[in-house]
Amino acid sequence: MEKDCLIVLSGGMDSVTLLHDYSHRIAAAVTFQYGSNHNKREARCARINCEMLGIRWIEIDLGFMARHFCSSLLSGADAIPEGSYDDGNMASTVVPFRNGIMLSVAAGLAESLGLSNVMLANHSGDHAIYPDCRPEFVEAMGAAISAGTYANIGLIAPYTAITKADIARRGKEIGVDYSLTYSCYKGGEKHCGKCATCIERAEALAAAGIELTE
Repeated sequence: MEKDCLIVLSGGMDSVTLLHDYSHRIAAAVTFQYGSNHNKREARCARINCEMLGIRWIEIDLGFMARHFCSSLLSGADAIPEGSYDDGNMASTVVPFRNGIMLSVAAGLAESLGLSNVMLANHSGDHAIYPDCRPEFVEAMGAAISAGTYANIGLIAPYTAITKADIARRGKEIGVDYSLTYSCYKGGEKHCGKCATCIERAEALAAAGIELTE
């Protein structure tokens, strides 16, 4: 099959799993630097996984988001709440319309590269907290991308209806090395194990029977 996709690749476990899962279709990956605490560590993982698979890696600066948007994710490690992944605890980590902005750039990049689709690794566990991960957003954004490009670029989000544990199980099946992913919202040298994304990651890996020393 011809490689026809561009993936939005953070370097976290979800997008890295999607990268490996669909590597037979992915011609290029784009990682956005938007100023989050964990951006640089994630980007390193994104680059390493692309190098492993021989997939072109592109990095794009969206620094204006850190300068002008309001989110604890952009405000340093101390601003990140600790504890479970629930509405009240994690609402502060929302970066307004982040996926909409990234997908808009990715759509233009995909068309410029002669590719037919953009891929996004959102999943069902994100729906409650992040509006731009929900099925209705994916459907609407997909329609806008298609309507707004000459090539009618498609949006593929195959993990929308499954859980992070399901993603980890799929990654285990295809041999993803999750030590080469990074997810901690505090952005430290090692995963803190206390913020919600660390807790969710650990629970998903445990559900899939994957043990990591971090």
